[in-house]
Amino acid sequence: MVEDEAGDVTAYAVDAVRRLVAVDAAHGARAAVPLVRAALRELPAGAGRADSDRLAALAELYEVAGWILFDAGHHRRAHRLNARALALAERCGDRWTARLTLLNDSMLLTHTGRPRAALAAAARARGPRPLPPRVASLVLIREAHATALLGARREPHALLARAGSLFLDGVSRHDPPWAWWLDEWELLGHRGWILARLGDTERAVPALHRAASAPGPSYRHLFTAQLLAALVRAGAWRDAERLVTDLAPRARGIGSARTTEVLGRIAHRLREPGAAPPSLRDAAVFLLESLPATGPARRP
Repeated sequence: MVEDEAGDVTAYAVDAVRRLVAVDAAHGARAAVPLVRAALRELPAGAGRADSDRLAALAELYEVAGWILFDAGHHRRAHRLNARALALAERCGDRWTARLTLLNDSMLLTHTGRPRAALAAAARARGPRPLPPRVASLVLIREAHATALLGARREPHALLARAGSLFLDGVSRHDPPWAWWLDEWELLGHRGWILARLGDTERAVPALHRAASAPGPSYRHLFTAQLLAALVRAGAWRDAERLVTDLAPRARGIGSARTTEVLGRIAHRLREPGAAPPSLRDAAVFLLESLPATGPARRP
């Protein structure tokens, strides 16, 4: 009976993760939030019993759920689910899910203005032993974001250079299965975003443009939003207007609250008198009208 329960819980969690990842990649975090709520509510009985396979499957489910809620704008709930995922992963010795959860939480902490806590989470993910290349690259990217937010100038550049060098080493047999999504475009997008944080728009814009133009999961619309922010910061009005004009008709379908919040802030700023040329102000009004409601769509 206990074995049957363990199998039921494990199979349920594995299937839920598969469905959540697919919906998030195709339609964005907002679309996946109701599925997260249902998946956690309908966990089979026996989910809390100690069995390593079951705990590992549950840890992955909570990690994926935490990521989705973060990108959907439910920051406190996401942080709590990250803590739950981390506790389960450590309990069963699943080091890779524990590291991914810490790296997700580092990103959340940076996003919510807590860069020192973000650095601490990244340090925990690093651990005492050398990491395989893709995981080490991801740790360095998280550290670069946090140090840039803290006002450092040289350190983020050095961290980016090391991340890029490790990335070129390729995927090793020691990298975990989830390392696949750190591809060339993900790395390039984060590079451009960090350079934009540092005020280096001249180098940020080309990197963000290439990352935003590449095919990929829905959440990468965030690179488009960061590209628009960099163009506006640089006063590249014509390029900004072209991007807004292209983006507005499909803005309602963006499922990432992080993305729509950035776009909403930029559009509000551009609407202000004298903030931009009249044609760009008009385009910003259209973009603002086209965006889905900002903030979490619904509390899970």
